[in-house]
Amino acid sequence: MTQPIPNVLTIAGSDSGGGAGIQADLKAFSALGAYGASVITALTAQNTRGVSAIHAPDAAFVTAQLDAVFDDIRIDAVKIGMLANASIVRAVAEALRRHKPARIVLDTVMISKSNHALLLPDAVAALRDELLPLADLLTPNLPEAAALLGGVPPAVDEAAMVEQGEALRALGARAVLMKGGHLGAADSPDWLVQESGTLRLGGPRVPVKNTHGTGCTLSSAIAALIPQRDDLASAVADAKQYLTGALQASDRLEVGSGVGPVHHFYRWW
Repeated sequence: MTQPIPNVLTIAGSDSGGGAGIQADLKAFSALGAYGASVITALTAQNTRGVSAIHAPDAAFVTAQLDAVFDDIRIDAVKIGMLANASIVRAVAEALRRHKPARIVLDTVMISKSNHALLLPDAVAALRDELLPLADLLTPNLPEAAALLGGVPPAVDEAAMVEQGEALRALGARAVLMKGGHLGAADSPDWLVQESGTLRLGGPRVPVKNTHGTGCTLSSAIAALIPQRDDLASAVADAKQYLTGALQASDRLEVGSGVGPVHHFYRWW
């Protein structure tokens, strides 16, 4: 029997420049063989040079979008990105508790590449308390992990990455992918921390300018691949390989004059 094409939902903000957020998520889903649905939690006015404005809808409208999707569409995995404020965080958590999707990947989006705050300070505690315990996989970078742990210093080596990953698991997440890009190491190491143990996932650091949307793309690639792989480690490894290719091919795109996007469709275009 042919395996059905997975339906994957992204709950995130819109990037008017097309390189991150909802737009990057839907591109990654499509590139990796999944059908994408979306719930928009924020509208951003942004391009490759930065974010100039953010508009967040009422939390009730976010709930209405979530209910509309879940009431009609079989959802095989959920990816969560930018949530803007505490009211939206709580609305998303409440809806997910009601609808009980099979798999949830939580990307803790807090700061944009241009250093613009994408999550209000009061929402960090709500995200930690309400959404983190629902996550099958949490994908923080090192500053985000430190913020979720109450403002401890960000990890400065791989041993500290694993230690903080275990601390985040203790808060309720079933698995944590600690992204090591901020270490500045030559091979950009990530650590997958699960109940069954830890796994180091190395990969070459790709020396390119166009890195906009890398975190969104990785987490959405994992969400697209989880229903198609035998285990979480395989989905994460394949998603990381996909992102490496998208970074390596990013200079084939000519999008904007700032930090451009990765090339989601490098295997076909």
